[in-house]
Amino acid sequence: MPAWDGIVPLSRSRADMGMSNIRLLDLAGEPIWRISRQDLDKLMTTLDVTFVSLSECALAAGAHLAVARAAASTIHYCLRGAGFILLDDETPIRLTPHTLVIVPPGRAMTITATEHPTAPRNAGKHNNGCFTPGSSQRHTVGDGSPTLVLACGSFRANYGPALDLFASLVTPIVETFDVHDQLDQVIAYAMAELAAQDVGGGPISAALLKVVLLALLRRCLVSTNAWVERFSILSDPPIARAFAEMASRPSVPHTVQSLSHAVGLSRSAFMARFSAAFGESPMSLLRRVRMRRAADLLAANALSIDQVALKAGYQSRSSFTRTFRRYYGSDPSKYRARAQRTLFSSVAPAEDAIKESRAA
Repeated sequence: MPAWDGIVPLSRSRADMGMSNIRLLDLAGEPIWRISRQDLDKLMTTLDVTFVSLSECALAAGAHLAVARAAASTIHYCLRGAGFILLDDETPIRLTPHTLVIVPPGRAMTITATEHPTAPRNAGKHNNGCFTPGSSQRHTVGDGSPTLVLACGSFRANYGPALDLFASLVTPIVETFDVHDQLDQVIAYAMAELAAQDVGGGPISAALLKVVLLALLRRCLVSTNAWVERFSILSDPPIARAFAEMASRPSVPHTVQSLSHAVGLSRSAFMARFSAAFGESPMSLLRRVRMRRAADLLAANALSIDQVALKAGYQSRSSFTRTFRRYYGSDPSKYRARAQRTLFSSVAPAEDAIKESRAA
């Protein structure tokens, strides 16, 4: 847990500002500081889910399903029955109805419909012959009636326009919901939309999966499960508040001074903790957020270049154009024209470019 060093006095208390942080106790009775409700609500508003693919996986008693490594995070939600998810160097994950598991990118795994967490030797070690989540509408394994049914898929989720929510995840997230959360119905609806292949099915399924992820994020306010501590942004409330401001209002003329003052940290403490949470400086991440926001606005083709520049926090069109060119390799006008030519295809490669090209 981050130390509360470098905090400077505020003119009003956090409670007065509606920003009181959530304080829980771990099993040892030590305090666990969590992001405030207000700041989490801001972050939730900026969450964007794309590239959703889902399959219903049905396993008969005793069956095993080797799941291939995926470039994106994968989601596994137990609809009915019981079994296990097995990953190398991880404690077996028990599956019961309403259990949600998020597996980091690049991890092979095996799903078993067994009473004990055992899998065939070398199961899931190689991708050859392994199942890829979302590659088919329904995937069945074994003979007889299924004793374990899951929704398995892959997705990409970003905070704001630039930050991959699960980029730093190295171990699975496991959270158990209940029937009152109604996630079964939400996921079933998402799978039905994808299976129908009708107009708008992709955006609708992405919106529905966003509902699932929002339910998971809301749990971070009260959950004492270890997965919450793996997200630096969720376990360091002042840094979460600063990022929420940047992501929700990229057009505001943020500075290190204004952000550190707003969250009650000294400049040096703010810089150190922000870099620890995100792996880059506040202004570097702010530029990424702004450029991704600009790219989305240009692709939408609803505003002039000057208006896009203002929305991205730039008063000068020439300064905006220079920065945009460094990130995307083309002028805003050319980027817009290319986006219009590929109107019915994804413009996500820009996101890859923004990760590889950091403005100085």
